[in-house]
Amino acid sequence: MPQSNSIYGGQAVIEGVMFAGKHVNVTAVRRKNEEIIYYEVPRTTKRWIQPLKKIPLVRGVVGILESSAKGSQHLNFSVEAYAEDELADGKSDAEVTSASIAAKAEQPKKSGLSMTAIFGVAIAGIISFVVGKAVFTLVPALVEQMLFGQSFKNIILHNLIEGLIKIIFLLVYLYAISLTPIVKRLFQYHGAEHKVISAYEAGVELTVKNVQRFTRLHYRCGSSFIVFSVLVGVIVYSFFTWDSLWERIYLRLLLLPVVLGVSYEVLRFTNALRDIPVLRFLGYPGLWLQKLTTKEPNDDQVAVSIASFNRMREIDRQMEQGDKAVAVS
Repeated sequence: MPQSNSIYGGQAVIEGVMFAGKHVNVTAVRRKNEEIIYYEVPRTTKRWIQPLKKIPLVRGVVGILESSAKGSQHLNFSVEAYAEDELADGKSDAEVTSASIAAKAEQPKKSGLSMTAIFGVAIAGIISFVVGKAVFTLVPALVEQMLFGQSFKNIILHNLIEGLIKIIFLLVYLYAISLTPIVKRLFQYHGAEHKVISAYEAGVELTVKNVQRFTRLHYRCGSSFIVFSVLVGVIVYSFFTWDSLWERIYLRLLLLPVVLGVSYEVLRFTNALRDIPVLRFLGYPGLWLQKLTTKEPNDDQVAVSIASFNRMREIDRQMEQGDKAVAVS
């Protein structure tokens, strides 16, 4: 029977998948020697952040920034593993062994800086997201202003054209990067992540054969959020007028948290309605975009995704049982 009591999410990383559990985030990465390695980070949230996650509109922005920070840590782990494999390809067995011994010898020295490194990567992830989102918001506005700024005065029409330019930029960008081998594999792991979550939510046993039967598209995907942010932006910006290009840019930056917050609520709403036949079409734009951001995974990629999900669930159970044991004692 379907397991609807727990909602899980994740993200694709280089040669692997990360899943976020109730108590831990786990990444599984397949190395070139076929070994699957794990990166496990307990989920901790500052006490002052918890109340913010319960406030509509605000919770979306908080969740997005938190996901960007934590996701960047796991992506960094996968990039380092991939780089080590690429480096090893150019070395002899003796050199690889020596490098491994040297790396292990350095671990105690590095461990003292691990929290600083993790914090730095998290901040970099947030900054990258904010800057990327700002650029994606401002460039279409600049292009629309240069092309059509003096053609007519209708604000809504300007916003519609701006939104269309955003979508065109987005589609061209995603298509272009999907042609590169490493991004194509990343998108395959993205598809594997979706398949595992769908199989779990359907209540089937998580085997490669079972998981491969499911679609690579999922309503709760961040790709859907991107589409909604464009559509919501058209509506939100239409409530404000501007007299100059700089005023238009200022308004876009000022309203960015509002657009993100509303888009998050829309994503939650459409996901809640996905089982209602008449209303499930509200999530279709996001599913269409996922045809670009996901690819059909092979069996090995699905196996990595299953390993990550199972490891996450195992650690979650262990931590919950430990909490119960402490409470009893």
